[in-house]
Amino acid sequence: MAENYISDFGTILLFLVGGAIFVVIGLLTARIIRPSRPNPEKLTTYESGEEPIGNAWVQFNPRFYVVALIFIIFDVELAFLFPWATVFGRRELIEATDGVWGWFSLAEMFIFIGVLVLGLAYAWAKGHLDWIKPKPVLPQSRSNIPMDVYQRVNERKYGTAAKDTGQRANEV
Repeated sequence: MAENYISDFGTILLFLVGGAIFVVIGLLTARIIRPSRPNPEKLTTYESGEEPIGNAWVQFNPRFYVVALIFIIFDVELAFLFPWATVFGRRELIEATDGVWGWFSLAEMFIFIGVLVLGLAYAWAKGHLDWIKPKPVLPQSRSNIPMDVYQRVNERKYGTAAKDTGQRANEV
């Protein structure tokens, strides 16, 4: 009769220690084997094959994130479609329930794809898929107060620096 010397937690600990040792041995072996010949070109930042210009802390176009999120959504959709297709394609599962299972899985997948199509239509209608955005339309103020009142308030608060741009262009 064999005795169990290691508990379940001990087995998990052995696997964790073994995995850590495996990773450390791999990294040390790579460090010993690989050549080390740094040069200025190898030490530059890699940005999708483009030369990095300027500061890295610039504003990033949020449309890249929207496109990436839409890609992830449809990638996950494919991950859900493959198991569905394998189960839906098994004749014995469909025949075992007199076709109810088949109709249920077909309706379920139409609902799933419908929700994703609605999400895509929403993103398309909102213009999130348009790469070149139209210029924003700035609202025009329809105030009954004359512009010279605003001008006087600005001059009183900020001095002569807040003159009208037309006046500044005439002075230059």
